[in-house]
Amino acid sequence: MPDLLLDVQGLETEFKTPDGIVHAVNGVSFGLGEGETLGVVGESGCGKSVTMLSVLGLIPNPPGKVTAGKAFFFGQDLLKMSKEEIRHVRGAQISMVFQDPMTSLNPVLTIGRQLTEPLILHLGMTKRQAETRAAELLGMVGIPNAAERLGDYPHQYSGGMRQRVMIAMALSCNPQILIADEPTTALDVTIQAQIIELVKRLRDELGMSIVWITHDLGVVAGIAQRVMVMYGGFIIEEADVKDLYANPQHPYTISLLGSLPRVDETERHKLTSLEGMPPILYQKPNACPFAPRCKFVIEHCWKENPPLLDIEPGHRAACWVDPETGRSRV
Repeated sequence: MPDLLLDVQGLETEFKTPDGIVHAVNGVSFGLGEGETLGVVGESGCGKSVTMLSVLGLIPNPPGKVTAGKAFFFGQDLLKMSKEEIRHVRGAQISMVFQDPMTSLNPVLTIGRQLTEPLILHLGMTKRQAETRAAELLGMVGIPNAAERLGDYPHQYSGGMRQRVMIAMALSCNPQILIADEPTTALDVTIQAQIIELVKRLRDELGMSIVWITHDLGVVAGIAQRVMVMYGGFIIEEADVKDLYANPQHPYTISLLGSLPRVDETERHKLTSLEGMPPILYQKPNACPFAPRCKFVIEHCWKENPPLLDIEPGHRAACWVDPETGRSRV
């Protein structure tokens, strides 16, 4: 892919626990183009958030540790930066919106204080300049009477408004990349739709790239151009969003899509369920991590973990079996 803004190669992250070392991310490689929106989907615990936190140096050490990989951003490896160097990248050039705005915002500081801090730190603004810019940002994300609301505390905002504040904070320094970690999970459906439309509008206006982390394939369909499906700390399928929905090539992706209610079909169809539980990876799997739950499993799946195989241009899947024919790909 030309003009990669972010190029992650062979990322591995593990956590020490009382029961052993959990291999949370296992050799993840992906790229993000300029102005592109990448959707990252999968069940809870599959490594979506840990992957992005690892790239930004936000994994708590101990117990977590990035053990391998590179993450190039404008030719510099983020994983080799010192804490001081990465601090000037976070917030200024790559920003992150976290899942729960109530725990992400400091409850004892005003919204204005929390919005102006990165402007003063990263852009060198005076307090007055930062307050003016903070009011502009709140207005940009759709909060009425923005200048008057700067003195309010987080508990005085609704859940949807707090999430808008988090987006305003993330956009305050005009970052090249916005990482959104399930930013609509705790919100009702109408507010979810408003937040998604807001992010799409801001993406088009500001020309930034977005990584949207979610477990909801319905949300991804409305915002992403390309989708990366994760399972057990691995990328198991990657494709353009339309191609993935029309022609899923991994049994896990097929199961995820089968669990979504469809409004574009004239006949009713039964929603499918995925039996079993995601793996807890105390050891790196030598076999396919999805094999215990897969209805297409063959003997080879228990012997070797499949790499991402090219299905067609721009579409890759880590599966030894063609789910359409049931035949082996090797």
